[in-house]
Amino acid sequence: MKLVRYGAAGKEKPGIVDANGRIRALPRKFKDITPDVLSSSGLAALRKLKPEKLPLVPGKPRLGVPFTGCSKIVAVGLNYSDHAKEAGMPIPAEPILFMKAITSLSGPNDKVRLLRDSKKGDWEVELGVVIGRKAQYVSEADALKYVAGYCVANDVSEREFQLERAGQWVKGKSGDTFCPAGPWLVTTDEIKDPQNLKMSLKVNGETKQHGSTSTMIFGVKHLVSYISRFMTLMPGDLIVTGTPPGVGLGIKPVPQFLKAGDTMEVHIEGLGTQTQQVVAG
Repeated sequence: MKLVRYGAAGKEKPGIVDANGRIRALPRKFKDITPDVLSSSGLAALRKLKPEKLPLVPGKPRLGVPFTGCSKIVAVGLNYSDHAKEAGMPIPAEPILFMKAITSLSGPNDKVRLLRDSKKGDWEVELGVVIGRKAQYVSEADALKYVAGYCVANDVSEREFQLERAGQWVKGKSGDTFCPAGPWLVTTDEIKDPQNLKMSLKVNGETKQHGSTSTMIFGVKHLVSYISRFMTLMPGDLIVTGTPPGVGLGIKPVPQFLKAGDTMEVHIEGLGTQTQQVVAG
């Protein structure tokens, strides 16, 4: 299934995408794409629906984050060896974790607003993993049982704040609109192998990133298991799993950073495409 939330910010309604790519409104008993809906029983109830018999949503409404109830965003740094190399950092021996603020979440096609005084805004196409069951000390063999689905994420970053200011990466990762998610939450039954998805990102029509989740250093199973050793993952939580090479910071000989007026197009095979216009802080 491809689940969506559509409508004005803060007033989104839940929907499902039919076989022809059209949004259908969910019945009233599904008030939103909540953590309860993301559970095994909730998704089973959705699978009983026949999308072609649900009301068609007219026009092309704004799309919001395709799920609610996210208590935390856990991000993974340097999870592609080529990206670590372009960033001038060693390949990690175990996953590098950092947090993005919940307030960084935004709709897949909403404008990305740079932070005030930003000089080094950057892009990162990433596979988003949405948790469907409470996960604590999960084995790698069972890890995917705790995943509700996947989405496209753009881990927007401000490199000066991330790397040149004192403290942790979180300062350059948590700006409002710095985590566009969607357009859909695609349930695991549609994504047979999360480690074999092509991914790309364009800036102003020019391809900057082109890669595959097959080149992750640490795959989804390992990440869910690993993270659950350090914190409890709750239904609706989002893991953003790292980015392939091609970020602005790594462009040689002169890095390239985002500026007001730029447009990003972010795509992952089977999960859809985001488009964001960049605006000044």
